[in-house]
This record gives sequence, C-alpha cells and structure tokens, in this order.
Amino acid sequence: MGGWVERIGRMLRIFRPAGSTPIPSQTKSTALDPQLENTNLGVFALSDAEMAERKIVVTIIGELELPTSEIVACDPLITGLGRPAFSRKVRPGRYQVALLEAQGRIAAAVLCFGPGLPVRWELASFARDRPSAYGSEFIVDDAVASFMDKSILTMMSDPEELDDYLADVACSIDRFCVDSPIDGNPLNVAMFDTGFGDGAYRSFCGLDAAGEPLLLMTDFEVLENADGRKSNQAN
Repeated sequence: MGGWVERIGRMLRIFRPAGSTPIPSQTKSTALDPQLENTNLGVFALSDAEMAERKIVVTIIGELELPTSEIVACDPLITGLGRPAFSRKVRPGRYQVALLEAQGRIAAAVLCFGPGLPVRWELASFARDRPSAYGSEFIVDDAVASFMDKSILTMMSDPEELDDYLADVACSIDRFCVDSPIDGNPLNVAMFDTGFGDGAYRSFCGLDAAGEPLLLMTDFEVLENADGRKSNQAN
C-alpha cells in the first residue's frame, strides 16, 4: 500500500507546456546521501502508519504557481530584490505545497513536483547571480518563511509595494497561507511559520532516477531522525 507521498502524487495537478514529457513515477525507497547529514529526509519513505506512530501530520495548504520555474525560498520580511532563486529549476506549472507538522509546530515545508519517491537527494543551493552571503541556507529573522516564483519579485512596479504586501501577509497569517498579491493574477505566495522560530534553514531537492526533481523540502529542524515525537526519538 502506498504511503503519504504516493497519495500526494495522485493528487497532483501539474500544468506543463505542450509536448513536455511526464515525470516518471519511482517506487524505490528514499536513498540518502550521507554527505547531506540530514536524517529527516527519510520521512518521505515512511508509510501512513509510520507517520502516525511518529506523530507527524501532513497538511496540504494549496498550489503554488511557478511560471518561470525559478523558486525563491526566503523570509518574506527580508526586503529587497536580492532574494535569490534556487539554482535548480523545474518545469513551469502549478505544484502542491505540503507542510509536515509535529509537536504543534511546522517541521518542514515541501513542494511536490511529481509522484514517486526520490532515489537521491541534493542540497538545494542558490543561483550565483546573487551576493555570496547566500550559500545553501536562508536566514529567518521573523519566524516565518515562504515559497514563491521569482517573477513575484518584479510583478509590482514599486519594490516597496511588494515588500509592504509581503509584510502585511506575513504578519497576519495564522500558521500558514497561500495568497495572491493581485486579484485575477494566478501568481501567489505560500507562507508558513518556521518550527521553533528564527534560524538558518536548508532545503533539499529529491530527484528521480533520471535526475528530475520530485520534491523540494525545507527542514525547520523540529524532526529528529524523521521522528516528530518530543521524546523517545528513533535511533
């Protein structure tokens, strides 16, 4: 029986340009790169029963528009057009955003690009057209983070207007939301609280056997060894 990742895969509604090839489904268990040193990536190989035993809840909060295929993950209250996009791109489309919750907190945010389990992982790094201060993690100073398409950063003629919008949404959300800056425009932003609050958080991209991205996960360091229980963590 398929687990929670397969269930999300069946729910995906991905809009691809004409003539694009489908993302193949993989059924192998998640293979972890030991160099990543993140044992929480094993959460994607868990069954529904194992997720329940480990007190991890999956909440799908909506779909994110990615028309340019360039993904930005950031603290939405950090201003300026210097917010970098990840170097790895995906096919333009609309993708499910899921949150992993544990201990009453948001433990991870996940963008789901296709069905199946990753067979390998890579650390998501930022494009090098931005300041070198951005390496493989982003800083959260306001206990909230976001996913958005890079085009969000230039959709308003006045950058301050965009910053005001992002600040208004970030300061008014109740744990998470998906919101559109302009009525009638499908571009949107997904925002969510970050685990225990401020910190420097890394993201990981799960790939299929052909090297196509299936998942992007930002870990907010609530889980331990893919376990959401406060004590008696899995060894």
